[in-house]
Amino acid sequence: MMFDHEDGNPILNLDDEQAWKLVEGTKHGRLVVTVAGEPDIFPVNYVVSGRKLFLRTAPGNKLAELTINSKVLFETDGVLSEEAWSVVLRGSARVLDKSADIAAAEALGLKSWVPTLKDFYVEITPTSVSGRHFLLGEQPEREI
Repeated sequence: MMFDHEDGNPILNLDDEQAWKLVEGTKHGRLVVTVAGEPDIFPVNYVVSGRKLFLRTAPGNKLAELTINSKVLFETDGVLSEEAWSVVLRGSARVLDKSADIAAAEALGLKSWVPTLKDFYVEITPTSVSGRHFLLGEQPEREI
């Protein structure tokens, strides 16, 4: 098991260190943006550096929506045979436009999973992180 659960509780609320350990060990997630009250969600791959997330993107809805409203949610999760987890980050995103920032992002080695041009780097600075770890199993019987 990744984490110990007290008293056999199947749900563990993660502290910041536990949540970041999972975020740093994963390379895929979902980015949620909102424009004019309408949410949109995008699967992305990412890399972590300095407790910030970096991703690459191409021109399109994701990039346009990030420039209109920088507030984002980011979710990543994992499911194994006996355990699962989910971490949500709330924060702000910005498209990198200074050459020093772009060079630093390029040095992280983030590669696109899809063979398309993704010339824009996005940095997500979290303002909060929360997560839960789950022990999987059958639903218990109700006590009568």
